[in-house]
Amino acid sequence: MSSNESGEAEAVSQQHTTWPVDDRRTRRNEAVLSEYGEGLVEAFSHYIDPYMALPVTAFAKLQGEGKAIGIELPYACSGHHEAMRTLLTVSLPDGDVPILNFSQAIEALPVADRSPKGGPQTGHAPLIQPRDASKPSTAASSGQSAALPGVRNIIAVASGKGGVGKSTSSVNLALALQAEGARVGIVDADIYGPSMGMMCGVAEGTRPEIIDFDGTRFFQPIDVFADAGAAPIQLMSMAFLVNDKTPMVWRGPMVSGALLQLITQTHWQGLDYLIVDLPPGTGDIQLTLSQKVPLSAAVIVTTPQDIALLDARKAVSMFEKVDVPVLGVIENMSVHICSNCGHREHLFGSEGGARMAEEYGLPLLGQIPLHLTIREQTDRGRPTVYAEPESEVGLIYRDMARNVSARLAIRCAHAKNAAPGLIAHD
Repeated sequence: MSSNESGEAEAVSQQHTTWPVDDRRTRRNEAVLSEYGEGLVEAFSHYIDPYMALPVTAFAKLQGEGKAIGIELPYACSGHHEAMRTLLTVSLPDGDVPILNFSQAIEALPVADRSPKGGPQTGHAPLIQPRDASKPSTAASSGQSAALPGVRNIIAVASGKGGVGKSTSSVNLALALQAEGARVGIVDADIYGPSMGMMCGVAEGTRPEIIDFDGTRFFQPIDVFADAGAAPIQLMSMAFLVNDKTPMVWRGPMVSGALLQLITQTHWQGLDYLIVDLPPGTGDIQLTLSQKVPLSAAVIVTTPQDIALLDARKAVSMFEKVDVPVLGVIENMSVHICSNCGHREHLFGSEGGARMAEEYGLPLLGQIPLHLTIREQTDRGRPTVYAEPESEVGLIYRDMARNVSARLAIRCAHAKNAAPGLIAHD
């Protein structure tokens, strides 16, 4: 990298990457455990959580519940609860093992006001009359972006370059977070080429209901994957407002205005995470979103080859310039797996995403293989995490989602005045 790039990478690496030390929390948790025997304190101290890299007593909230112990975790990981239960108690005699009741409390990350014009755009013009986002906002500046109603955290998924599997990564990340116990929504922010409707199995011609809420008209998001054993994913896309053959012949400011309305005029309901699937590039749409929507963080998707990494680095730098924290890097198409014999071959190079993550001091959130079934399942509207949640690829996405949620939880822990989270019990 050049000296300028090295400086940017160093700045990115200064983000909060570890849970803040809180000796009082640790002592309180150990006091709870000691009521059940000193052996439990020792057992808990020996287990290091793979996503927080700390003992549970350092970051969770423990509470005695009679013969049971309540363990409140700050990130979405319900698929990991059973393994955690086993590992925390494996060294104890059978008669000394208490019941462990896990829950999750996902907090909202306060977001600083990034708008150069005084705040996020929150007008209510009909979407079919796209507003020019270059016009000044009338919202008053308070130093902090207005929270999006019904949404705790907004995560942008970006690539800088097209064709790297960003949308496939977005929908599977959303499904994986849903599988880990979170309430999730998706915004298809690619106004020119929306594809989320097809990926989520939404029938062509489906239109969102228009509802009146507190005197203002909103779109009701389309519920998808409602049969996945958790709350359905709430989806909004330009594809629901036009037909598949209608080109969006709009200039940049109009597209940005339409995207803002798509996000702010949808009636999101109780979401822990809203995943925004950005279009490729680092232009007007990405900049407008970063400055006028209260983004909590971003995730960068790349493939291992140098040409994709070149644009992915630009995406990291863009988010750094507008003060949007980058949670980490997803390396997509990391290795090709033959559907006939299982042979693995690095068609696009090896470990490129891992090297980039290391350069910027960012976590490598996951390495997704290039596999025929991923494409086939997504084309049928049944992405891998939905179609085969326990498959090798499905479990990689699940692990990636826990990493994303944990990274954001760490940032929330460092932020002041974090809002109380929703507690979802087993």
